[in-house]
Amino acid sequence: MEPITMIVVALALIVCAYMAWNIGANDVANAMGTSVGSRALTLKQAVVIAAIFEFCGAFFAGDAVTDTVRKGILEVDFTQVTPDISQDIAFGFIAAMMAAATWLTIATRFGLPVSTTHSIIGGIIGVGLVLEVDHNTSYINWEVVRKVVMSWIASPLMGGIVAFFSYWIIKKTILDADNPEGRSLWLAPILAFPTFFVLGLALQFKALKGFFSKAQANEWIEDKGDWLPFKPEDGGPDGSWNPFLETAWFPVNSLLLAALIGAIASFGLYLVLRRIDINEESRGFKGVERIFVWLQIITAAYVAFAHGANDRSNAIGPMAAVWQVLSNDTGMLMEKAPIPLWLVLLGSAGIAIGVMTWGWRVMETIGKKITEITPTRGFAAEFGAATTIMIFSMPFLAVPVSTTHTLVGAVVGVGLAGGAKAVDFRVFGKIAASWVASVPVAAFGAATIYVISGGDNLKMIILLPIAFIAVATVMWQTRDGEIYVEEALSDAGKSEQKAATPFELFHEHAEAVEVTVGHMLTAVNKAADGKDASKEIKATIDAELDADNIKAELRRRMSEQDFRLMVSMDDFLHMLTRQDRIADYAQNVAEQISFRELYQDKTARKMLKEMAEVVTETVSMYKKTAEAMRDLSIGGETKAAKAKVAELIKQVNLKEHEADEVEAKAAAHVFSTGDDDALAAMHMYRVLQRMDDVANACEKAANAFLPSLSK
Repeated sequence: MEPITMIVVALALIVCAYMAWNIGANDVANAMGTSVGSRALTLKQAVVIAAIFEFCGAFFAGDAVTDTVRKGILEVDFTQVTPDISQDIAFGFIAAMMAAATWLTIATRFGLPVSTTHSIIGGIIGVGLVLEVDHNTSYINWEVVRKVVMSWIASPLMGGIVAFFSYWIIKKTILDADNPEGRSLWLAPILAFPTFFVLGLALQFKALKGFFSKAQANEWIEDKGDWLPFKPEDGGPDGSWNPFLETAWFPVNSLLLAALIGAIASFGLYLVLRRIDINEESRGFKGVERIFVWLQIITAAYVAFAHGANDRSNAIGPMAAVWQVLSNDTGMLMEKAPIPLWLVLLGSAGIAIGVMTWGWRVMETIGKKITEITPTRGFAAEFGAATTIMIFSMPFLAVPVSTTHTLVGAVVGVGLAGGAKAVDFRVFGKIAASWVASVPVAAFGAATIYVISGGDNLKMIILLPIAFIAVATVMWQTRDGEIYVEEALSDAGKSEQKAATPFELFHEHAEAVEVTVGHMLTAVNKAADGKDASKEIKATIDAELDADNIKAELRRRMSEQDFRLMVSMDDFLHMLTRQDRIADYAQNVAEQISFRELYQDKTARKMLKEMAEVVTETVSMYKKTAEAMRDLSIGGETKAAKAKVAELIKQVNLKEHEADEVEAKAAAHVFSTGDDDALAAMHMYRVLQRMDDVANACEKAANAFLPSLSK
């Protein structure tokens, strides 16, 4: 190999590594985005799991041989290929990788999940158009291009439909049951069977096709042990739906293995659920959602593994062709190219590093910006995406769909299960626009790079570093807030206490409010008994300050993090403000007591203590309502949990009405007997009013929960 050629190969390898890095940063993030959005995994946990499973899939389960012309985009007559044509195609692939990788960097910078498959397809189309002009022949297979364009609509639509009905089944059979926890204990293992059956099929047909290798052209008839489904292009008759035939789309051995995987998983989940208390809070969840946390993580890990096994070739497939041409003395491009082990390692490591360094950007879009994701919804989305990808990859369709497009469609589908308002279509519109832009942008970039290089080694050596400098400049300008490898790995191997959810912090604030009211009650009782209540008054003021600090911390966290909410941010902050007023009014009661001695009438003082007691009971009932809201948010938005919250809201309203009656009787007594000491009587009435404000604040705070129940 000549020195100048060696330099070109070295630069091509850097481009390949850069492409693999972008695959990790953009495409891999899709697998874990819903798990991060639902809080089944922290960002760092998702990064580590995705990196491990992507690397394993790419390194251990990928094909050892790749088509030199990816996805059948170019139709090359290899019997007519010359060294000059081979070198032009090799240089074109370098340009295609660079253009696709640059586009992926731009998309990832803005958190847009795009298809790496369609990006590299776009790059190859751009190069193919130039090659057609240069060699006066036809290279581009426009039928494949048509299928790619169709998949922009077909795969997200089908993914959304499957995900929508998957979540609908979960909602109707579990979430809307009278006893959702009890129902999920026996129904979840049943639902696990079709889930793992589909994953078992997909694992064989997609992720482990390197192990279950299909016979090559015309050998399928002699090779009775083929495991994968029949492919018409292998040279035999049309495929069959009969699983016992040699030409079966779904061979019986594959179906039996998938059924065995499903049965083992279903039985395993049944045994696990028998041993755990699902209503014990764990990982920030309880009840139904706790079960689906693990199902969601498993499906996400599968998607990451399958993605690594399949899509690593988007980076190293073109590079394998480049290496075949430039490292070979003949300089000839063959139909198939072996993938050297070192190239497999380069692509696998590049993907893993990509997800660890920049993958968080797309994870946030998938998991948090399109719609609200819970473990049940995240599971439905990932199951819908996995099912759709498997169906479209079957030989009877053979449509090159994008994992990204399918999963985004599935996320929108589960969002629509909560109503159209639950989906941010502005974000989805930007994502869809980036999908459409992927092919033409990558095609234009690849054609530009190839034309400028002119197929000349020296020009390519000058051009590629300039392109890298431009990309590096953009990345440097957007470096703030990055998560680096050492940070991503810092939590590996140790348990991490989950950050509190909004409603867990909200409930903590409600407890602090109740403590404040408790001190107020003691202060009122002491003052009514004619004792010194100064310590209790100070305790009330201090407790209100503690509640304020919790409120401030919750506001701070919500401004710094993207929390999953059952209601809009504005509604949640309104609920928090309403709840905080309970403590404010309780403090005001204590301060009123400190101004002067209470009205001396014994009956009035007894009624004051009665009023304080019923107000405290109202606050206690309200705190139970806030606790039920917390359970609703972390245990699954079940029909039973919503009914419990609604009943508690009703009880708060009844308690507030009881407080009103006590306040009215006490006020009437004070006004009817207070002529001799009008100032003291008026002061007593003000204290009664402030306590009534506490009860009224409870009623308003409880009623503020209603939007979350009507969602």
